[in-house]
Amino acid sequence: MSKVLFGPSGNSESFFSDGHSSTIEAPAWVKSKGLELFEYSFGQGYRMSSDTAVKIGNEFKKEGIELSVHAPYFINFANPDDEMYAKTIGYITTGIKFLKNLQAKRLIFHPASCGKLTRDEAVGLMMKRFKEILPTFEKELGEELYLCPETMGKTMQIGTYKEIIDLCALSNRLLPAFDFGHINSLTQGSLKSADDYKRIFDYAFEKLGEERTKIAHVHFSKIQYGAKGEIKHLTFADDVYGPNFEDLAKVLADYNLDCHIVCESAGTQAEDSVIMKDIYLKTLAK
Repeated sequence: MSKVLFGPSGNSESFFSDGHSSTIEAPAWVKSKGLELFEYSFGQGYRMSSDTAVKIGNEFKKEGIELSVHAPYFINFANPDDEMYAKTIGYITTGIKFLKNLQAKRLIFHPASCGKLTRDEAVGLMMKRFKEILPTFEKELGEELYLCPETMGKTMQIGTYKEIIDLCALSNRLLPAFDFGHINSLTQGSLKSADDYKRIFDYAFEKLGEERTKIAHVHFSKIQYGAKGEIKHLTFADDVYGPNFEDLAKVLADYNLDCHIVCESAGTQAEDSVIMKDIYLKTLAK
């Protein structure tokens, strides 16, 4: 039987309404919901001391909750400015240090955006730089930690599912982070059936093999989109934009995947994680 883990990205509104105020209280709270996973976001920068990270990591380990980390949103491996590229490298290397302090294993990051470059130019520059810096990253990651480039939801961002999988083919220390809300937004609502998800995983099996594809990282939420892609994250109460989790649950079961499923709903990420886990378990039981 596959072992899919479910949990929220950050703390839900209900976490605070239950009287909690600090992420160090999150592991026990997440566990009480029957969840197994939590993603901590440094989206606006690394605003945490190493000592605090160690304390939080110990608490997650004590409760048996798997922890992943999201790097700052400022990363752009396709920025032609060498100074900005150096900062991008720093965001990754600092993120790896926080992985170790938090006893987490996956650093999720937004890989690049086009800026003034054409898409082909931006993708080419991103791939060139990754090839150059990978030995440094691989040494710091060791044999247990992963970098997880994420699929993106806006037209000017680099991160179609094929771009992400092709990037991950460069190293076995790279795992794809499939944000299916982003994919659905970028493609104007293309995720309508199990076959639409299978097409993505099939490409990953072809390019990356079974071992890494089975343990891919996943972000899931319903997202409002427009002509240029992603607009804003929604909750599972939305019945307009999607995508729906039922089709993904079928693929998780049919392909015997062991993915980490992180919910990024707007304020109800823990509750919607529980909904996803329930749907998945019912799918398995059929």
